[in-house]
Amino acid sequence: MLTDVLKYFSLFVIFAIIIVFCSNKASAEEIHFDNTKYILKYSIYNPTSQGYMNEYFPASENRANWTKMIGIYYYINEKSPIKFAKEMDKTIETSENSVLIKFIENKKQDKAVVSFLVNNTENGRNYFEYNVYKYEKHPDKGTMMLKYAVKYFCNNDEEIAAVGNKIREENDKYMEQLITSPIPPVVEKEIKID
Repeated sequence: MLTDVLKYFSLFVIFAIIIVFCSNKASAEEIHFDNTKYILKYSIYNPTSQGYMNEYFPASENRANWTKMIGIYYYINEKSPIKFAKEMDKTIETSENSVLIKFIENKKQDKAVVSFLVNNTENGRNYFEYNVYKYEKHPDKGTMMLKYAVKYFCNNDEEIAAVGNKIREENDKYMEQLITSPIPPVVEKEIKID
């Protein structure tokens, strides 16, 4: 009788482990953020950072054609998330087509969040790319970066002003969402979905 109980208990434990593993795998390849489902469509090992970069897009978009995206990047040799974020801040401030919106650092937790705007063109259309990056320590080694980005295409000055107002109104909300969101685990496999 005891052996039957142990046998069923062992099967239950194995079944529970399989469910946890499968749900973690599914959650790593699908992210829900701001009422939108993002699907992992690009994952590649980056020899420069010596870690994987994962990019998630809504179902109808991909890396070549997107308006919203989530990125998870692992920088194995970056020891200080705040220092790394400050380097990004300097890059933004010296770029001709970028403007820093806000930089927040938490020295106690060794985390930083940066929001900025980039002006660019795509297929002859002007757009502003709104970005929020969160930097924090990887549990083992290095730095993780969580990115949220939105492209706003503009045809005239009125649309540009409307985009500026929208970003001004929503920036703190998105920064807070990234600050409070845990960074999902990095998927370490090659994925290129167009």
